[in-house]
Order: sequence, then C-alpha cells, then structure tokens
Amino acid sequence: MISSVTPLAPILIGVGANLSSERFGTPLEACDAALKALNTAHGVRVVARSRWFKSAPVPMSDQPWFINGVVRVETELSPLALLDTLHAIEASFGRVRTVPNAPRVLDLDLLAYGEVILGEAEEGGARIPHPRLESRAFVVLPLNDIASDWVHPVSRRNLAKMMAELSPDQVCRPLE
Repeated sequence: MISSVTPLAPILIGVGANLSSERFGTPLEACDAALKALNTAHGVRVVARSRWFKSAPVPMSDQPWFINGVVRVETELSPLALLDTLHAIEASFGRVRTVPNAPRVLDLDLLAYGEVILGEAEEGGARIPHPRLESRAFVVLPLNDIASDWVHPVSRRNLAKMMAELSPDQVCRPLE
C-alpha cells in the first residue's frame, strides 16, 4: 500500500466541470472550490496543481466546453477509499451521474494511484489507472504541468509519447 506521494509514483486526480451551479458558480469557480474541498476531505492534501485548461467535450458534442486540470495529492487513504471520497465531493457539488460523457457540475477522476493497478473485476468496478487517460488531451496536457516525468504504470509510456500521439481533433488550451 502506498502511503504518500513520491516523485516517481504520484497520486493523480483529474478535475473538470462544464456546467455552472448556483452554489459554486462557473465551471472554473467550481473547479477551484473542488480543490478546497479536496484539501478539507479527510486525509487528502493537494500538493500540486496544473494550469486550468479549456477543452472541447470528448466525444465532440454541442454541450458546453470543459474546464480541466490535474492535481497531485498526498493521502494515506486506500485507492478505493480515495475514490469514495471523490464521489462524495462530486455529490456535494450536485453531480448526478446519468449517461456517460454527460455535462456535469464537477468531475473528479482518480487517474493514477502510484504504481497501483486495479481492474474492474478486482475491486468493485474501479479501474486504476484511469482507462482512457492516455488518449485525452484534457488529462495529458495538464498532467505534463505537474508530473512531466510520469510513466503510465501499465503501458509504460511517458507523457511525451502520449502527447505526440494525441488525436489532432481534440481541442485543449490553457487558460493561464
């Protein structure tokens, strides 16, 4: 069990939103509020944040564009306990899970938990690392801001290779 972040094996969380909420404001304001919520969650501390990026929905649709970023955290929570914490924070922001890729007021994805590898059958449907992170510009580009030397624990691909192989139809650009 990994108990804290190391430079070679960080715990990484994707943060995103594309709907405003009455309580938290714009998607950017909701993402900022989510970082505060993470820091007040039991046993989770944000230690690094990427720039915020504005990205088109994937797959492309007519829904609003997203604000996305990636954070590195320290925690002694297990991967599944951390995932439960992320889902609880999403719910407190008004996230309702309907269909895949639906618009949302907050999305917190456990992208990687050090070198931990979990398949759906192993742990209640959880997949770690996140199964589509390598092909998503809105994950790979922010991740490069805070962990440029990160290597995917399954594919063993580095971020430079992932960035070079991103589909050119994905639109993702930094806000800052």
